[in-house]
Amino acid sequence: MSSCCGSSSGSNVQAHIDKAQRRLLWTVLVLNGVMFFVEFIAGWLAESSGLIADSLDMLADTLVYAVSLYAVGKAIKYKANAAIFNGTLQTLLALLVLADVFQRLAFGSEPNANMMLWVAGLALVVNVACFALLYSSRNGDINIRASWICSRNDMIMNVGVIVSALLVAQLNMAWPDLVIATVIAIIVLRSAICIIKDAIAVKAGEKTDISGCCG
Repeated sequence: MSSCCGSSSGSNVQAHIDKAQRRLLWTVLVLNGVMFFVEFIAGWLAESSGLIADSLDMLADTLVYAVSLYAVGKAIKYKANAAIFNGTLQTLLALLVLADVFQRLAFGSEPNANMMLWVAGLALVVNVACFALLYSSRNGDINIRASWICSRNDMIMNVGVIVSALLVAQLNMAWPDLVIATVIAIIVLRSAICIIKDAIAVKAGEKTDISGCCG
């Protein structure tokens, strides 16, 4: 009888944890989704590869959170598969950013430094908020950890875009914007590879979570 009650209590605790994870992921999903549209439109108008790269990273994060929501409460196999999907998606988006950089190198661009500065600053505020929300859960579920890694990287990227905007304004040249876009793409690729490798290891039973190698 006590065993039955213990099982029921354990199920209730897990259900509470799953509900908290869903609420957390929905919050950061909405924040990143809104910021993706703001940054992408601003990047397009400002002719900024850096802002476009940052916006696509926001989109990757949004979809990461969406897939992570799907994985909450499911078996480890499903969570690992979701993490692999997340890493693959980030890889594709990073390659799209690199393609945009090459296109702008070939045809030229005149990024609007002022718009870059303000929008990147807003993105930084959003990512700091997401980082703070995810911080306490960073050592838990593998997809929550992947989400925290994304937010941590994003803050670094936002600062990079801000610095590039200041350089564009100072030098009146586009190359700082193209450099930061390339750096963002490389960081995303590195994190994506780490997430995929760790998720594969989790599926094979070699690991139980995503390690700190990502980011």
